[in-house]
Amino acid sequence: MMKTLKYSFFAVLATVGLYSCKPAGGNFGGSEYMPDMAHSLAYEYQSFGPSKYNTWDKESVVSRRFLSNPHLPVDGTIPRGYAGLYYAGVENYDSIMKVLRGGNALNAIAVPVNAKVPYYYANTEEERTRASADIVANPFPITESRLAKGKELYDIYCGICHGEKGDGAGYLVRDDGGKYPAAPANFMLDTFTVSTNGRFYHAIMYGKNVMGGYSEKLNFEERWSVIHYIRSLQAKMKNLAYSETANTYNPSFGAPAAQAGKKIALVPVAPAPAVAPAVQSGGGGGSKPTNK
Repeated sequence: MMKTLKYSFFAVLATVGLYSCKPAGGNFGGSEYMPDMAHSLAYEYQSFGPSKYNTWDKESVVSRRFLSNPHLPVDGTIPRGYAGLYYAGVENYDSIMKVLRGGNALNAIAVPVNAKVPYYYANTEEERTRASADIVANPFPITESRLAKGKELYDIYCGICHGEKGDGAGYLVRDDGGKYPAAPANFMLDTFTVSTNGRFYHAIMYGKNVMGGYSEKLNFEERWSVIHYIRSLQAKMKNLAYSETANTYNPSFGAPAAQAGKKIALVPVAPAPAVAPAVQSGGGGGSKPTNK
């Protein structure tokens, strides 16, 4: 009798032990006794092969394949090193960018250029108006190198439609070019020369009408460099200065590098005048007459 109980006890113990190490299946997550560190229960980068230890079913394999692939950061993610930009004044932006590029020490590590700086405005006309009202000054000082970079990027991404002079007479709408379904925005019109930088930045982020957004093509600083260059074209049209030494166009739109370390005195921006519907079809910052 005792011998039978002994064998029964070991049989039950073995059954429990085997069951405790049962592989995953169905809604059961599986279990292991002293799991080996040779395999990981976590999702591994670009690895979605089935594993007898951590693959639940065929449907889960599909899910693992999706989850293990590279993805964009979640909304609101601030890239490493960029948080300081949100707590610094405009006068400190260049010094912060110098640190981000590793220019503060011989052994410093530069932060990679990143376009994933949070933008808290949605792709709607109401949010476009709000961005136009909220975003006035360019956060980066005006420098010759930044204007040169802005021109280079403008010529690549914008000039073919909006024209080399920003007058909306790009190659795609000229008689010697292709046909464009809608006239691109003419940045020399009053509605754009008095508009805040927020209107341009919002258009770069989301596009306008037939123009698509450029948030994935231009990083944070590059967007502002392009806006600097557009402002320089507008200032040139009005025979005013917009350079690293002076800004007689509108001090609210950008601070010359010569004024670095000084607070920008914001100048009230007049509402943009209403524009006839004929010029409202353009992309790249164009908006309804109610927008600023």
